Amino acid sequence: MKSILTHKLFIYIAPFFLGVFTSFSLPPYNFLIINFITFPFLLFLLIYNFEKSKWISFKIGWLYGFGYFVSNLYWIVNALTFEEIFKPLIPFALIIIPLFLGIFYGFTTLICSFFYLGKNFSTVLIFATTFSVIEFIRGFILGGFPWNMIAYSWVNYLNSIQVLSLIGTYSFNLISITVFSLPFLIFFKKEIKFKILVIFLLLFILICNGFYGHIKIKNDKKLYLELKDFKIKVISPKISINRFFQTDNEAIIIEELIELSNPNALQNTIFVFPEGALAGVNLDQLKNFKEIFTKKYSEKHKIIMGINIEKKIENSSKVYNSMVVLDNKLNLISEYNKIKLVPFGEFLPFENFFKKFGFRKIGYGYKSFSAGDERKPISFGFNDLNFIPLICYEIIYSGKVSLLPYETSFIINISEDGWFGESIGPHQHFSHTIFRAIEEGKNIIRSTNNGISAYIDSNGIIISKLESTKKGVIKINNYKKFNETLFSKFGNKIFFYILLFYVVTIFLIKRWGNK
Repeated sequence: MKSILTHKLFIYIAPFFLGVFTSFSLPPYNFLIINFITFPFLLFLLIYNFEKSKWISFKIGWLYGFGYFVSNLYWIVNALTFEEIFKPLIPFALIIIPLFLGIFYGFTTLICSFFYLGKNFSTVLIFATTFSVIEFIRGFILGGFPWNMIAYSWVNYLNSIQVLSLIGTYSFNLISITVFSLPFLIFFKKEIKFKILVIFLLLFILICNGFYGHIKIKNDKKLYLELKDFKIKVISPKISINRFFQTDNEAIIIEELIELSNPNALQNTIFVFPEGALAGVNLDQLKNFKEIFTKKYSEKHKIIMGINIEKKIENSSKVYNSMVVLDNKLNLISEYNKIKLVPFGEFLPFENFFKKFGFRKIGYGYKSFSAGDERKPISFGFNDLNFIPLICYEIIYSGKVSLLPYETSFIINISEDGWFGESIGPHQHFSHTIFRAIEEGKNIIRSTNNGISAYIDSNGIIISKLESTKKGVIKINNYKKFNETLFSKFGNKIFFYILLFYVVTIFLIKRWGNK
């Protein structure tokens, strides 16, 4: 009886804590070494129990996923603390979201249990292949939420992640899981020669990848060019998130933004404001402040900012979360309407049903945003340079930055990270930005309110950075010219090519093993 109870506790507690420990490999902690321990032991748990029942195999992955996500996504509930109507939902969101996301990992271990799993190399490949496919599905199903894939634990190792420019995040995630799982063969295999072979294989992969990254960064230094005709200023205020629920504070916020901008009337300058700084004002209402902008900014200035746009379309009113380019007289030069909206934050799924219970989307306004339908580069207004616009968490989607094959050297990402509070959320969000820069081979200009603002080059190198606790301005004087990457050309097709290689390798190992 005691042994049965001990076994059950082991099945429930061990996977959960392995998931919790694994989450400390992610930003802002970045204890990468943890993965070389937790993944082998997760694989050991699966192999030790896979013959007992499919339900146990599922629970191992599910509880691992629950521990992983509950410890690195707890900050989501911070968005529910600003209004009384949402506070009763905090315990449910804190538990249900990680439980739901954990199901994906439950399916990973369940699918693995249908294969014969032993202490061999094919087991590692089966586990890594299954895990990465499920992660790919998580990034697309129900709109997708590819947040905190295990690959992001490498974000501080710039040399190691340069390979993203060739294969992208999903492929790198597959290889990462393989590498993290390889010590399983060292820990639990008896043959000394085999252990030595695995150690050499692991070191070979890590050293070769790091060497490639070092050479790439060194060679790309020649791509730097100076911004000759204009300069860029990234404005990073720290305006309290409470202003979403206040009125008549727009003039004060505008004055603060202008003070940070410190415009020089004689210099061609692009000013990049963050998303949601003027939460209570739409584009039409902003024109009430035209006199202030005309007085403070000159014809040599352009302003890029996040703002809401209301439009009448087919006798109905639609509201968009938009990024616009304005001149000093607040004339609209270009606009981009956000395509990928945040569920519950920007629109309410099954809105007609939830409205009956008094619920609405979180954040300013009661009406859900409408999604835009096109993303294409926008001109800076100076020279022939342009940029790809991304608003808030649109930056987290690998392979979905350039919907069309345009040539540009820049991505501009504006965000309001105040909903995360003073948590690990802004650091996780920022790590995605570094990955997109390397994948797409583009400089990223990131302007956030209450978040991490930065200028990142196409190798993921942070040129300038302002922490979420600070307000200020980042001045940009140079950039790396566009250099098309393999991934920007072929996207996530590469993941399926590498996946096919894994499947063929597993098949050949199994066939040779049978002989």
